[in-house]
Formats: sequence, C-alpha cells, structure tokens
Amino acid sequence: MTAVPRTPQQAEIRHDWTKQEVDALFAMPFNDLVFKAQSIHREYFNPNEVQVSTLLSIKTGACPEDCKYCPQSARYDTGLEKERLLEIEKVLERAREAKQVGSTRFCMGAAWRNPKDRDMPYVLKMVREVKKLGLETCMTLGMLSREQAVALKQAGLDYYNHNLDTSPEYYGDIITTRTYDDRLNTLENVRSAGMNVCSGGIVGMGESAGDRSSLLMQLANLPEHPQSVPINMLVKVKGTPMENVDDLEPFEFIRTIAVARIMMPAAHVRLSAGREDMNEQMQSLCFLAGANSVFYGCKLLTTKNPDTHEDVMLFKKLGINTERGREFSDEAHEQVLEEELMQAQQPDKTLFYDATAPRVADTQQ
Repeated sequence: MTAVPRTPQQAEIRHDWTKQEVDALFAMPFNDLVFKAQSIHREYFNPNEVQVSTLLSIKTGACPEDCKYCPQSARYDTGLEKERLLEIEKVLERAREAKQVGSTRFCMGAAWRNPKDRDMPYVLKMVREVKKLGLETCMTLGMLSREQAVALKQAGLDYYNHNLDTSPEYYGDIITTRTYDDRLNTLENVRSAGMNVCSGGIVGMGESAGDRSSLLMQLANLPEHPQSVPINMLVKVKGTPMENVDDLEPFEFIRTIAVARIMMPAAHVRLSAGREDMNEQMQSLCFLAGANSVFYGCKLLTTKNPDTHEDVMLFKKLGINTERGREFSDEAHEQVLEEELMQAQQPDKTLFYDATAPRVADTQQ
C-alpha cells in the first residue's frame, strides 16, 4: 500500500458517533456526500489504488444456522452441493492461482457455526502453508472462542472476518440461531488475540435507512475500527427466504459506502458481494465514494463475482492500480522486520524544530 503522509487536518478517527450524526450523513445531498467521502479517502489512502483479495470456500453447505440470506444454510433447499473440508493441497493450488493474478490476501471460508476441535489442526496448517506462499491470510469460520483465536494468531493468521450483518434492531428478523452479542464477542476474541478484524454487513435485505445507519454506527463505535469493512449487496438466491426481497436503490448502496468511508477513514472499505449485478458506472461511483478493496475471482464462496479480467479492464479504464502487498514468506518477513527496526532507530523529526528559522507571527486565534 502506498502510504499517504499524515497532516494536521486529517479527519479525526472517532468512536463516539451518534445516530443523529450518522442519519445526517445519509441525508446529505449525494454530490456533497461523495465529495466529503472522497476528500477524507485521499487523506488516508492513494485514491487510485485498490486492495485485492481472493475468497475460497474450504467447506461448503450444511450450515446449521438460519441466516435468511444464505444459500449454505441446511434449512433451505437451494440446490447447493455440499462439500467437506478441502484437502490442504487443493487450497494451496487455489492460493497460488490467486497470487498469480495479483491478489495479496487469500481468504478461506467454512460454513460452520463454529470450528470444532477436530477441525482446528487442519485449519491451522492451511494458514501456515498459505502464509509460506507470501500471501496475507484471512479466515471466516463462524464464532471463535478466545483459545481458538489465539491458536489462529499463533499459526500466522492476519485477518479474521465476522460480519455484524445488519443493525441490532433488525438482526432478529434475519437470524435467530446466534445473537448479536455472539458476534461482538467473537470480534473481541479476535482483537484480543492480536489479529486484524474484518467486519461489515449486508444491505438490501429489506432493512430501513435507519438500520443502515445503526449498522455503521455499531462498527465505527467499536473500541478499534475494523481494518477491513466489507459492504455487501444482498445476492438473492432461490430457495432462501430472501429470494424475492425488493432491490435496494443503487444510490442508497453508494451512500452506504460513502458514509462507511467517512466514519472509518483509515479502514479498507470493501466493495464485496453483489458486484456481479453492478454495472461499471455503479462500481466506479463506489470507488469514488471511498471503496478501496475488492475480491478477485468468478465466485465468492457460492455466489457469482466478476471475472478477474473484467476487473482488470475496469481498473485500466479508471486508472486504478492494485495495492502491492507485503510478502510473508520467511525471508520476506525477516526483511520487513529489519526495515521496521531501521525506521524505529531513525529520529522523529517532528519532535524537533529549526531554531535558526525566522519566527512567523501567530495570526490565528
């Protein structure tokens, strides 16, 4: 990632947003909102870079949860073919392919309520082996205990995804088999273990504008903002209870991206599921509104996603480059540590001033 120098005027990172403030952001004229979001985005990121990840389902279907949007729930007949936990070599094959096309992070998802003890040795080995390829690693396995989170961190996992999905107020209309507090507890376990948090939500599930405000307020008021905030547009799947829900107006989706960028200025805001049904113009407005992360590849777990070559062509039209990720093989990791040590040994010039420089009168009150 190209670092952007910090300035005294840089947007404040806050954790005390009120519902009234967030509602007011959503109510701004569209052009004003996008301008504000883009201005803040430029303070923290190169506006012409996008972080690219690849997502693989390592265990598909037969999930006991009742999330109404999800084709992987065992409660719905969606025609999804169930698959057991993939062999590690198959996972590594896909990870190598992902790196070859430019992904810097490899995400692995399993349709579990939570990983069982018998599964953890395989999962931990997946993390270690993918890390050896020089990729950042991410997993989404359901709820985690504190001990499981620590084990994943020790294996080298960089990110853990666990979405809040929607507002606390609307949550019970979508899911009944795990509570909102269950989700928050998992995020706390992930954070306390020292991993980066990936957490966002899904819009277009019939929620109100106020629910979208409340979701973003929950995320932004966490003790630390998620490093990655995926904003998903509902992908309606036949056989799920949400197959016939009304479409969300596209501008409302773009507004959600913009408000997320304003509220969590240093986070990567990911334009996630639903891109297959977005034209290039809508995706471009999302990038303008502050989205700076996507998934490469024709499938996100079980739903369609634009082919990689389509993304490459769009990025070329927009003048967007993909972020260069850190290499995390052993040799590269040692080099990163050496660079960070050298930087730490350099004096912080901001702590000193030039005493020989002429003094300028203070004209500001």
